[in-house]
Amino acid sequence: MTLAQAPLLVDGATHSAQTFRQMIKDLSRGQEGITAAPDLKVTPLPVPGAGVQVADGSAVIRGKANAWQGSYTAYNIGTATVPVAPTGATPRSDLVVLRVTDPEYEGGLDPAADAINAFEIIPNVEKTATSAPPGVTGIPVARLDLPANTGTVAAGMIKDLRKVANPRRERALYTAYPRTLSKAWRDDDKWYVWPAEARWMIPVPEWATKVIIVVTLAGLRMDFADVFGTMQIVLGTAESESTVIDDDQGNGVRRTTAVIADTLTLPAGYRGTSQPLFLRARMNKSEKGDLSVDEGTSIVADVEFTEGPV
Repeated sequence: MTLAQAPLLVDGATHSAQTFRQMIKDLSRGQEGITAAPDLKVTPLPVPGAGVQVADGSAVIRGKANAWQGSYTAYNIGTATVPVAPTGATPRSDLVVLRVTDPEYEGGLDPAADAINAFEIIPNVEKTATSAPPGVTGIPVARLDLPANTGTVAAGMIKDLRKVANPRRERALYTAYPRTLSKAWRDDDKWYVWPAEARWMIPVPEWATKVIIVVTLAGLRMDFADVFGTMQIVLGTAESESTVIDDDQGNGVRRTTAVIADTLTLPAGYRGTSQPLFLRARMNKSEKGDLSVDEGTSIVADVEFTEGPV
């Protein structure tokens, strides 16, 4: 067989399960993993014991038997409990896997009566394992690193291995152009919001878990004496790492370009809200030079939200 027949959703044709699996593979761009950030998170039992629980959510799982098996979807409504065998005299690492056992390719399950999708424990894996064993059609959602002689799974033993199959990204540029001279003139080693023009209200997507922010100040002005200070990005109350502004060229007017950047983990309460994005500066007591912006300065904020497991 070369070109598969019949084309999907042609009236009067008969469509195989493989046809639909290929559609899932195409629509998921050949990726596998959870659908959205909170899906299928593994946590201890409400009263920690010999098992874990898996939160609700859905996932796409790529078939591992051959290149044309296609991909499967699976979803969990509510909380699933997965038993975990106690350890003996030695520590053990187990994988918690969402597995699909398709009788077309492996095993002898009856899809009309048996569970084809299941959360399965794969025991005795390497302590560094992050993927299902070769040939297993499944995705890992957690690794359990269990100490010796324990029958209780605690939170500290659970390593989250979930990946979003097709994480969403959203990027926007924000600009500001100062019209008058404004100086970060307080040489007292304290933070001050500055410059005033570099302030934007940023809508945070409901799915976002991290944000990558790059702020560029082109034509940043210095004069009067040597300059030494630091600048920082703030989103809401989340603070970035600081960038040093260090110039030893004396008292003449000169200009430079400064870049401040960081990746911030978003607090859950920010999702679906708008948060202020602004800059602040802290000028060192030991240097008396002036750092300023004016009509010759351009400020650009590059803001990209990303999605990952939470």
